[in-house]
Amino acid sequence: MPPRAARNGAVGALALVVLIVAYLVFAGGGGANYYLEMNEAGQLVRGDQVQVGGVPVGSVTNIVLTHSFKARITIHVKSSLTPLHAGTTSQIRVPSLSSVADRYIALTPGPNSNPALASGSTLPVSSTREVVDLDQLFNTLNPKTRTGLQQVIQGSAEQYLGAERALGQSTEYFAPSLSATDHLFAELVRDQPTFSNFLVETAKAMSTIGAHGPQLSGLIENANTTFHAIGSEQANLASGLKLLPLALRKGNSAFAELPSTLSALTQLVNASKPTSKPLTTLFSRLTPLVTTATPVVRNFSLAISRPGANNDLTDLANVLPALAKALSASAPASVTALREAVPITAFFGPYAPDLEGTLRTFGEAGSYYDANGHYVRVSSVIPDFKLGANNNLTPVSPQQSLEGLKTGQLRRCPGAATQPAADGSSPFVDGELLSCDPSETP
Repeated sequence: MPPRAARNGAVGALALVVLIVAYLVFAGGGGANYYLEMNEAGQLVRGDQVQVGGVPVGSVTNIVLTHSFKARITIHVKSSLTPLHAGTTSQIRVPSLSSVADRYIALTPGPNSNPALASGSTLPVSSTREVVDLDQLFNTLNPKTRTGLQQVIQGSAEQYLGAERALGQSTEYFAPSLSATDHLFAELVRDQPTFSNFLVETAKAMSTIGAHGPQLSGLIENANTTFHAIGSEQANLASGLKLLPLALRKGNSAFAELPSTLSALTQLVNASKPTSKPLTTLFSRLTPLVTTATPVVRNFSLAISRPGANNDLTDLANVLPALAKALSASAPASVTALREAVPITAFFGPYAPDLEGTLRTFGEAGSYYDANGHYVRVSSVIPDFKLGANNNLTPVSPQQSLEGLKTGQLRRCPGAATQPAADGSSPFVDGELLSCDPSETP
């Protein structure tokens, strides 16, 4: 190809590109204009985007007020989406609260099977929806609830006071948590019937909760006090969290030793099984005793400790030291005389029953025994027989019957009138303090 022809072809191609770009720039890329009627513009401004599913498809080109005090909004929609079809709806939305004019119009196109809407068509108020501002949401709450919500926000600020750095670090994990939440919801909606049932039951639960509006308002109102109390205990909470790992380690050690303890306890229970039946019998027989002894124990308790002053054994024991001290101080001579009279009166101790009997009945019915046995000891002596030659019984004479009797035994000890006891308690010599002969026994 000649150089001049190639140069002319390049110039023609460049001119064609310039014409196409100029057409796209000055012709607006095609598309169509539509009008939206709304009760209010919701802080829309010219240039705000028109989106479908989060993808920009146009922009707001004009906003005017109609004679019926409605907002008439003109939007330009790109040719890739035109024409719109009947059933298309629109709503003003807020992507964030970072700007008071940060709004966009979200279009929901109608099905393509519906009639097409020509350029310049108007979507009536019934097909549009205004933005729901945060202030409008708060205006739906009654004053008491708004006050409670303000207290919750103030309490949250007090709760995180001084912990801003830690709060900032925790926000770094917010994005991963949202990602995990997205995975969670993906798993939830995987089983549609179960998830639908969950939503229905949740709606019922929310209806039940909504029926208790006053109680919920009181809960929100008192939440500030709760968070304030929690915030005031931050030091204790931090200390508790610091000690928590140590407590968990101790608990782990305790649980590690638990199997051996349970094994030993099992052996104890198995070893105790043979004794369970005797113990049951013992307890069944012990029950009547305990029932009978209960009043006795109660009486003993009252005797030892009774409400009031100077009416039980405890009060008596408390006054005994003072009484002993008073007696020692008031009659020292009497105490000394009694102490010195003990060796003298010790001799009469064994004969106290005889002396008491004598004084009581003036000798008519004395005690059974004295040092010589009975006071009156009469025994008849009848001649009997003795064993003679060839094992024959032969009569004895009166003189022979008296051969075994003794006279003159005047120093018998108490209890010597009978055979001596095997344990040596009789005859009684009182540690050899008595002037008697223990060998004088029958």
